[in-house]
Amino acid sequence: MDRTVQITVYGAEQICASCVNLPGSRETFEWIQAAISRKFGEEGIMYQYIDIFSPPEDDQHQKFARRVIEEDLFYPVVLVDDEIVGEGNPKLKAIYRALEEKGFEPVA
Repeated sequence: MDRTVQITVYGAEQICASCVNLPGSRETFEWIQAAISRKFGEEGIMYQYIDIFSPPEDDQHQKFARRVIEEDLFYPVVLVDDEIVGEGNPKLKAIYRALEEKGFEPVA
């Protein structure tokens, strides 16, 4: 496949107030990465974790991290390319659907 998709997870070390009893953002990121790799393989899918309280200097990440905080989005927030596909307690089905819409197929 020639296509590359970027999966970005915006989160924080502290668990969001509305997400008590859920795994932390970093654990969710690792879980998503492992689940996607099992279903779709690793080719063409890139992963990135961004801490909303200390995002990289990149303007796009700074703006989105600020948006998560200012709009009180439940984190972690999961994006496939630039589309939000989950927040708080993201569902794998929604992430899988977004990948399939971009042309990825489950590996045999």
